[in-house]
Amino acid sequence: MFEAVVFDMDGVITDTEKLYRKFEMEEGLKRGVPEDVMIRACEGIAGGNKYSNKATFESIVGRGIEYFEYRENMIRRFDAYVKENGVELKTGVKETLEFLKNKGIKIGLATSTIKERAVEYLMNHGIDQYFDQLIFGDMVSNGKPAPDIYLKACEKLGVEPAKAVAVEDSRNGIKSAGQAGMFPVMVIDLIQPNDEIKPYLKKVYTTMTQMWELF
Repeated sequence: MFEAVVFDMDGVITDTEKLYRKFEMEEGLKRGVPEDVMIRACEGIAGGNKYSNKATFESIVGRGIEYFEYRENMIRRFDAYVKENGVELKTGVKETLEFLKNKGIKIGLATSTIKERAVEYLMNHGIDQYFDQLIFGDMVSNGKPAPDIYLKACEKLGVEPAKAVAVEDSRNGIKSAGQAGMFPVMVIDLIQPNDEIKPYLKKVYTTMTQMWELF
């Protein structure tokens, strides 16, 4: 029996991965990066923090593009869009959080998103009270796909990793949770599972509420 569920944020709780992808693609194309290369880069960095993403992005894109400079411009446009339009929750999130609370399941967040941004999203949608622990990328030494953030989440929740479900939409996130010894499930957003993550992946869903079967 599972005792806890730990959620990623972007593309799982909030429908923000599509916004990152939009602005990442536009910034890359402006710099002359072919679309197919940018798609591979976006999929390669999804779920990671800016430090773990630097080497991945630059190895895929090349062309002398410095990741931090590229990211700064992308984030500036992302933030301007969010300030004007806000962010939406993914389908089934509130219902799932309520379902888990009623079952007595502990709920955590493990996100590479900075604390201020993540807490604002949760509070704006009135779902912050559902979470027992919030873990952010700057609280651990290594970002996803390293297991640090999920190990920290389980420690803070007081559960063994084997008794916790991790809900992810990225390959980096699945690898992170799998290496932490958790039960990783993928709710499809923009990225499809591939052979690299199959050893870690336990379940694949198209909507959040399908994971209720685990409880």
